[in-house]
Amino acid sequence: MSQLELRGVSVTYGRAVAVAPFTETVTSGEWLGLIGPNGAGKSSVLRAVVGLVGSTGDVLVDGEVLTARSSRRRAQLIAYVPQEPLIPDDMTGAEYVLLGRSPYVGYFSSPTRHDRQSVAGVLERLDLGPFAHRRLGTLSGGERQRLVIARALAQEAPILLLDEPTNALDIGHQQQALELVARLRAEHGLTVVSAMHDLTLAGLYSDRLVLLHAGLRVAAGPAAEVLQAGTLAEFYGVHVNVRQEADGTVVVIPRRAV
Repeated sequence: MSQLELRGVSVTYGRAVAVAPFTETVTSGEWLGLIGPNGAGKSSVLRAVVGLVGSTGDVLVDGEVLTARSSRRRAQLIAYVPQEPLIPDDMTGAEYVLLGRSPYVGYFSSPTRHDRQSVAGVLERLDLGPFAHRRLGTLSGGERQRLVIARALAQEAPILLLDEPTNALDIGHQQQALELVARLRAEHGLTVVSAMHDLTLAGLYSDRLVLLHAGLRVAAGPAAEVLQAGTLAEFYGVHVNVRQEADGTVVVIPRRAV
């Protein structure tokens, strides 16, 4: 279990501010959902955490600045599912997911029995066994996306960052993947930060939501507070109906403009 803290993290691309100073604490075992229209800064926040874009401010894990740790240790602490992963066509599914074990394999060592068992377990839980020996280039976009999620879960890091993880998945596999993340969170105290366009799914799985717009935090709180029709109309420019189910689930339903 690990706590993730962002202190004044800011991202700029040239003169364009992608993320204004952003401060947030995600406690151990919490799931924070980042929502907002395209260009809001969601992906940039996640990329800044893992050091894929230049940023100012500090990212801390369990009170220690992340950049003070080695790259191997950072990979042991944080797993990341990018929105557009690089997937080599000539690797098999099992070989690709095994890359998630790289932070634990020495430079001159080979994967251990535990590494291979971890990979086999994740493949089984995501119903990916049939793709273990298939070349990635022969798989559909949705099948490859599930293997990307499997690779991150095989990393067994206490913090998981998900950037549109269900974008290429059908509704059944969306639920399967998110339920597995939710189950691992319950079992192992996994700390999750996800950026998602599907507002109903974001609210369903996240403990809290942060709505970003033009790099700024404009709303934050439980789904019932953030997913308001007026708020979504203001920052997304959409017409929606918002309904709260008996179990507390907030459902966002698009409607046609009159």
